[in-house]
Amino acid sequence: MSNAESPLSQRPDEGYVYETSWPVATADVDDRLMLRLDGVARYIQEAGAENLVDTGEAEAHPHWIVNRTVIDVIEPIELPSEVTLRRWCSALSSRWCTMRVDLVGAEGGRIETEGFWIAVNAKTMTPLRVSDTLIEKFASTTTEHRLKWRKWLADPETVDVSVAFPLRRTDVDVFQHVTNTAYWHAVHEVMAMEPDVCVPPYRTVVEYRKPIRYGEDVTIGYTRQGDDVHVALSVDEDVRAAALLRKL
Repeated sequence: MSNAESPLSQRPDEGYVYETSWPVATADVDDRLMLRLDGVARYIQEAGAENLVDTGEAEAHPHWIVNRTVIDVIEPIELPSEVTLRRWCSALSSRWCTMRVDLVGAEGGRIETEGFWIAVNAKTMTPLRVSDTLIEKFASTTTEHRLKWRKWLADPETVDVSVAFPLRRTDVDVFQHVTNTAYWHAVHEVMAMEPDVCVPPYRTVVEYRKPIRYGEDVTIGYTRQGDDVHVALSVDEDVRAAALLRKL
């Protein structure tokens, strides 16, 4: 996938694809009983943790951070339902990879995702070279073995709407950063103000710039251009994350 307009890659016919499933949780649905985006972010993170255990690489590579997440809601997944997640690598290098995860509801619904994940050394917070055995497994589903990071989203130069986004202590992870799922809470705040953009099928992208820490004053600002909504999560004038909402 080369930019925010490109379609997500299809699941390959062969190679290592990890599969898992569980029921949609009541805590992860909205007032219409549809799986929320922060719930999707949690599910793909948990599937990733399970995937590493399945490969036998969890102990060697326990810490990963996400630089970008793409979520395409093709058809909502609703409660009650079992959701099946299939995860595979769509591109990689020696320190990072893009991982596709498709979620399919047993009672209907389909959500397609891709995340840009970086293996990190927890002590230095620098990229960590992954093992040859992990590369071999992940490389079985892609021919892209020289993945480079490239920013997709521009920070909005001006915003039309600006609201405060108070943080909670439960938003903080093991690195004392705001968790990636908390950013999706902010996306839902914008979706509530621009609901017509996020009628399925639609795409949402969150791109992380710098960590946000508990105690910082965070602001959500956004501007709408046609069927695209450009979002910035900022501390003072410093954009810590950018997001895009658009119709597919």
